[in-house]
Amino acid sequence: MIVTRSWLNEFINLGGVTNERLYTTFNSIGLEVDSIKSYDIPQKVVVGKVLSCQKHPDADKLNVCEVDVGDGVKQIVCGAANVVDAEYVAVALVGAKLPGDLEIKFATLRGVESEGMICSTSELGLPGMGSGIMMLDESIGKLEIGKELRNYETIADTLIELELTANRGDCLSIYGVARDLSVALDLDIAPFSHQSKRGEKIGIARMAELHSKGEMKADLLYALMTTDRIDLPFLIGLRLAMIEAEAEETIEKLLTYATHTTGVILRAYDAESLKHDDKISLNVLSQEDGIVILSAGERNLGSVGIAQNATTKPSAQNRLILLEASYIPPDLLVASVAGKSIEKDTLYYRTSRGSEPNISFGMEYLASLLENDAALFYDGSLGVSANHKRESLIVDCEEIHSLIGQVIENGRVIGILKSLGFEIQSSQSERFGVRIPQFRHDVKNIQDLTEEIVRIVGINNIQAKPLEFVESNRLGETTPYYAFKRGLRERAVGCGFFENVSYLFCEKRKLDEYGFDLLDPSADLTNPIVEELNTLRSTITVNLLEALGRNIKYGAKSVALFEIGAVVDTDRREKEVLTLIFSGQEALEGVANSGKPAMIHFASFAEKIGLIIGDFTLQECTYSNKLLHPYQSADLYCRGKRCGFVSKLHPLVQEAYGANDTFIAELDMGALIPVHKNAKPISKFQGVYKDLSLVVAKDVAYSKVESEISSLKIEILQKWYPIDLYTDEALGEKKSLTVRFFIQSLEKTLEESDIEYVMSAIMKRLEMSCQAALR
Repeated sequence: MIVTRSWLNEFINLGGVTNERLYTTFNSIGLEVDSIKSYDIPQKVVVGKVLSCQKHPDADKLNVCEVDVGDGVKQIVCGAANVVDAEYVAVALVGAKLPGDLEIKFATLRGVESEGMICSTSELGLPGMGSGIMMLDESIGKLEIGKELRNYETIADTLIELELTANRGDCLSIYGVARDLSVALDLDIAPFSHQSKRGEKIGIARMAELHSKGEMKADLLYALMTTDRIDLPFLIGLRLAMIEAEAEETIEKLLTYATHTTGVILRAYDAESLKHDDKISLNVLSQEDGIVILSAGERNLGSVGIAQNATTKPSAQNRLILLEASYIPPDLLVASVAGKSIEKDTLYYRTSRGSEPNISFGMEYLASLLENDAALFYDGSLGVSANHKRESLIVDCEEIHSLIGQVIENGRVIGILKSLGFEIQSSQSERFGVRIPQFRHDVKNIQDLTEEIVRIVGINNIQAKPLEFVESNRLGETTPYYAFKRGLRERAVGCGFFENVSYLFCEKRKLDEYGFDLLDPSADLTNPIVEELNTLRSTITVNLLEALGRNIKYGAKSVALFEIGAVVDTDRREKEVLTLIFSGQEALEGVANSGKPAMIHFASFAEKIGLIIGDFTLQECTYSNKLLHPYQSADLYCRGKRCGFVSKLHPLVQEAYGANDTFIAELDMGALIPVHKNAKPISKFQGVYKDLSLVVAKDVAYSKVESEISSLKIEILQKWYPIDLYTDEALGEKKSLTVRFFIQSLEKTLEESDIEYVMSAIMKRLEMSCQAALR
């Protein structure tokens, strides 16, 4: 975006602001300065008035001019063709030093003396405006003959090129930049108004009418004018050259200038060609996809914000001209055009980034440029408008302070937002509502608002400090549970198991066949995906058995699978279980076992479970289903709580699947979750292992023996576990049970009496409660 100091001065008074301050301010408010250039007009270049112009007597392409330069009339020979039409010109007097080390001296050209040079813009270091000399007018200010051109601020201007981010379409105009700058410099922005000086006017309704169809998504405003000529003031031409605007027709140049100044999208049409029965009938069609189509009768005029039909543009010969100002929300426009092969013109760049929504302002400014003694505007205008929704945000000052890292007074926050055009809906507390102006479509959230405040406060005025990032505690009940499950998986894989993944669905016939719970009919599936998956499972063991069967068919000699998944009860309440199955050889065939590894058995399967879940105990099995072995099954307890079952597979089921010895276990995940563990002291004194061989009745379970030993609560008795179980005919209805004890004190080295006390207490309790005897 290119602006000039004098151009900005039309909206804000920059009289007391230096170029250095402008540069600093632009950068601090996020309008980064890409380049800045001041046009320094040489001394002794003055305003002159051409009094006469005669052909050179000895050169067809030269003219001899009498030019009033204030302190006298100078004879100057000029080769520019347009000097014959010039009245006020820029004259470099003798002694002036122009760019390129060109010093003006007295000269004789083809026998005619010349006392200076009538200059073009490029000869003074200004942007080129085509061939010919500068033809000055009062657009640059009041013309005073003999006044040095360097004293005209509109010519000796400062050009500033700004690098805008893609979201700042509101600053793609002189007015938009001035609006931002006025807030940063705490200057008032001058309102613009234009009143026509022509008294007699004809109503526009006599010549044109407007019809709209569909839910309108764009704002449109039309004016009509007649003119015999359209003039281009010198200053407008110079500024267009400065911004490198390309346009051929004068009307097109004025439209470009007005759009660059106001930000409003402006177009012109050859109105005479649009007339039908001496009247212009404009049609606006708002399509469902967001594109707004314009037409006049059967003739297509183009699409709002996208492109104009080139054949409808006016030329210098046209006398009746239709002017249009438009606005369409850029987000809507871009979304509508995306993915479509639609031809776009140069103005689409502005409309897609965000143009000025105050289209009346643009039309008034354009009228001020066009209206002269040869132009007449019809009275009134035609237009349609859309119901644009303006977004609102709730602002929490504490949140703004947190984002900035510094406290900004609430009054200043509100003042900055008001100055930037934001409407404050309530400001009685730390929280207030803010209504976003239509020209700031890029502001979506509190972070965007905070950025606006930081821009105006100035990033250099924000105290530098380390970023403080405080993350809220996001660890809930699911986090430790997830870690627990992951740990189970890793340990199961480490013990040689492969993870199985299966559907929550199962075949109802198999659940019923093996004696597992079935869903209540009112809670069962109504539309199963296939007949084999016609209910929700109440156990995962059936799914693992199916996987076992497939592996056996593939020739696997050892199958070890586990799955962690959901099961349901009869009322469809879910819980997660860990299910394991191990079938066949306990280890891989190899040299160590001579290619004949042992088969898995109850003890080795239980040991693998222990490596996965930790310490547990087994008690008499209370579960009932047809997969359990009648003699090799047990309830598994963890920390005194029943978790599930472990069992050898029933021989009939094992035979049905063609499997070798197979063991299964299904454990409730909720019961396995570990509780908080307190650290225990470790003794520095040596401990002692002692074995005790007992003879007890065959119907006395080890769990009974363990319970009685535990009830003694002997402090130095650290742990105990069975190491041998023996029966023979000599023992009759009894069995031999050997238990190993570990005795250790935290306070002293054990004495024989301490050990004897422990063993005697244990034997005495077991004699009384279990009718045990020493073997």
